[in-house]
Amino acid sequence: MKLENLRTKIFADGAELDGMLALYREPHIKGFTTNPTLMRKAGITDYRLFAQKVVAAIPDRPISFEVFSDEFGEMERQAREIATWGDLVYVKIPITNTLRQPSYELIHRLSLAGIKVNVTAIMTIEQVRNVAQAVAGGAPANVSVFAGRIADTGRDPVPLMSQAVDVLQPQPTVELIWASPRELLNIFQADAIGCQIITVTGDLLKKLCLLGKSLDDYSLETVKMFYDDARAAGFSLGVGVTR
Repeated sequence: MKLENLRTKIFADGAELDGMLALYREPHIKGFTTNPTLMRKAGITDYRLFAQKVVAAIPDRPISFEVFSDEFGEMERQAREIATWGDLVYVKIPITNTLRQPSYELIHRLSLAGIKVNVTAIMTIEQVRNVAQAVAGGAPANVSVFAGRIADTGRDPVPLMSQAVDVLQPQPTVELIWASPRELLNIFQADAIGCQIITVTGDLLKKLCLLGKSLDDYSLETVKMFYDDARAAGFSLGVGVTR
């Protein structure tokens, strides 16, 4: 269970510039992804300015920025601009708009135009197959399957992710992303099935120090935490009465 043995690339998922720059200094972080929700949480108000700062500071690793229109014509306009921000910029295109209209035709046009797309919010193998067809013969692409959200529904995402690996295998320039992981174990699950990339949030990345930790030591630390918190809270049940 060592990072240096991983074949799967770890991409940091976030939208806070200082945090991204700190992770940029870590050799195990191979790329970055963002989305409008993360940007809003980070208090970003100027999308273009933020993205340009990120690309200027991190010029040599893949970075994904997402379109934010619900209309395909405007999505395309935004995608074509975003693609000009850097050679390693991938444009995130949602698998559908909010009306459940699929974006396959747009993805196909952009990919054939040489724009690197990252198709996002995918949750079914049928969507993976359709995206694979849409980007065939086009620019390098990412296919982001939200394995963590699949798991949130009570389904095991590993079989679907394994199928997705097989579907995309004939296209070497198309990489599968295990998106929205919920625990560090997901990194090693992704690696075991041959998934090329996993996106990991900063909070989850902080747990990398636990890799290979002694479970006996971890057990003792947990007992100490409960004990210390009970003392700090001043809990008491009084003096026991013996009859």
